[in-house]
Amino acid sequence: MPEENRNTLRYRVLRYTPNLVRDEWVNVGILLEEVSGHRRAIRMIEETSEIARVRRLHPNADENLLRALPGEFDARLRAPTESVATYLEKLEQTLSNVLQLSSPKGILAQDFDTEMDRLYRDHVAQPPRARGGIIESTRAWIKARLNDIFLRHRVPRLERNIRVEEFTQPGDPLRIDYGYLNGVRGYLHAVALGRDSSQAKVLAYTAESIRKKTGDCEFTAITETQPVPENPRHQFVIRLFEDYDISIVSLNRAEKFAEELRRRIQ
Repeated sequence: MPEENRNTLRYRVLRYTPNLVRDEWVNVGILLEEVSGHRRAIRMIEETSEIARVRRLHPNADENLLRALPGEFDARLRAPTESVATYLEKLEQTLSNVLQLSSPKGILAQDFDTEMDRLYRDHVAQPPRARGGIIESTRAWIKARLNDIFLRHRVPRLERNIRVEEFTQPGDPLRIDYGYLNGVRGYLHAVALGRDSSQAKVLAYTAESIRKKTGDCEFTAITETQPVPENPRHQFVIRLFEDYDISIVSLNRAEKFAEELRRRIQ
């Protein structure tokens, strides 16, 4: 891709270091900003499985601190531009001893949100691992596959990382992965069937809350595999999503889904 079609971005990795003496840390977030623009965003671990991974690496990790960080950083970065700039300048001084920012690194990227997903997947998300010959899939892995599919099929005008707190409760950290408008409002969200089933319950609650305030909406869960009748967890998710009118599209059907979506929202 020609460089003139890319934006210059700068990122830093947020590290959690509960034991300064041992100098051992785990990456827990990505801070990304435009070099010549005003867009800045931070993405941090939020899901139960992500917190659990930190606890496995550091059994004495402060879970309350880790869960509070996304809301704190998000609120800071949504302040007026001047306040954000001042906050970022003082960020290293205001962080606690257990949180540290890496040195900034510059990159060229076509799309801010896609690059955020890639950086988070490469530096923070737990990498997929083999168990019994099967690749364990995470939400980050599903989103990476989906980003690639949407890019290749040139799906237009997708919103990304949509805050839901205005529909649920103030401080709700959840962001729906994608949104679109096609007569009615539509939402797409990655759900890993093979991992924490609470992801499905959170999406169901969120869908109900959004519909109460905005009326009819389309919701689609993108899963890593097609649900199978022999799996009780899969069947739980199917029944739950049927009750809340949430469609399921597995990744092996995502190519066709993306092409249909492109035609619908052009």
